[in-house]
Amino acid sequence: MNNLLQGKKGIIFGALNDKSIAWQVALKCHEQGAQIVLTNAPVAMRMGEINELSTICNAQVIPCDVSKNEDMDNLIDKSMEILGGKIDFILHSVGMSMNMRKGNDYLNLDYKFMHDTIDISAMSFHRLLASCYKKDAINEWGSVVALTYIAAQRVFPHYSEMAEAKSLLESVARSFGYHYGKTKKVRINTISQSPTKTTAGSGVKGFGDFFDYAAALSPLGNADAEQCAEYCALMFSDFSRMVTMQNLFHDGGFNNTGFSPDVFEIAKNPE
Repeated sequence: MNNLLQGKKGIIFGALNDKSIAWQVALKCHEQGAQIVLTNAPVAMRMGEINELSTICNAQVIPCDVSKNEDMDNLIDKSMEILGGKIDFILHSVGMSMNMRKGNDYLNLDYKFMHDTIDISAMSFHRLLASCYKKDAINEWGSVVALTYIAAQRVFPHYSEMAEAKSLLESVARSFGYHYGKTKKVRINTISQSPTKTTAGSGVKGFGDFFDYAAALSPLGNADAEQCAEYCALMFSDFSRMVTMQNLFHDGGFNNTGFSPDVFEIAKNPE
């Protein structure tokens, strides 16, 4: 299907490099006819390759520290100025855990780090939506998607306090989704993606093991970043206009599968 997003305008958070889901979403939205603005934290912009993506997508880049109200307001104002009006879709692909970066396990969390994790990874979603709501920045029937993970519902020991952050993220989508839907017909959802070989995901302790486990358990296998981008494009399109306040699993069936013989083959034949 072509031109699924023709004439639509959006903001993509979180593209770092070509392994990022957000990077693939930006490419897919551009391919489907959308005009976009890219944003990331100033430090991530220095580390990543977002300027290369901006050239490919003919998109301007606006730095934004998602923990600061003034940065979020500035992003929304400048995006509407660049795009020439209200926004049709937004991807929130933001997550950071200093505890995991510093090697602090779940039983020995630094609570200041944990506060920062929740602020950046979850409260930023509320901050984004509140700024958009206040400025009436999103068109009616617009779509906002945040990326999450099944650790919000199930225990993955090395995912640490990011599990709490993702739980809050999903709650914000439901709660804000109600209010935004009632007043502006804006829909808000989260997509719970398979473990994906991004720069951030690969940094989680034991990532390779549960990537293989998920692939073995899921009847369709793991969804990759490009497939997630296709799903995001669908959620930004008018074909999903009655879907809101949902946590949508994009994981090859992992979330509903209790048993697969393939998992035992991994256990019997470890590499």
